[in-house]
Amino acid sequence: MENVLKYYEFTDFFLDKSDSFSGNEICYTILNEQHFLIFEKNEDILNLYVSKYNSEDDIGKNKPEILELLIKNYDKSIPKHRITLRQYLE
Repeated sequence: MENVLKYYEFTDFFLDKSDSFSGNEICYTILNEQHFLIFEKNEDILNLYVSKYNSEDDIGKNKPEILELLIKNYDKSIPKHRITLRQYLE
């Protein structure tokens, strides 16, 4: 999974302080100025979200304007999961 995160230029994981992700660790990558893909790490489970923030600086600090769960329990070995991630990033 680490290779996927590096390939798509996700940030390192950091603690969410906005209460949007239940205090779990998150990492993100930029889609455009206000839209981001976010992985939430809950123990060994990764959930993938698409989100909208006013700015990149708000991530992990303030609640997003939009937060949509794309994939629950992301697994890179499942083709549908890989395809969904690629659709947003390529």
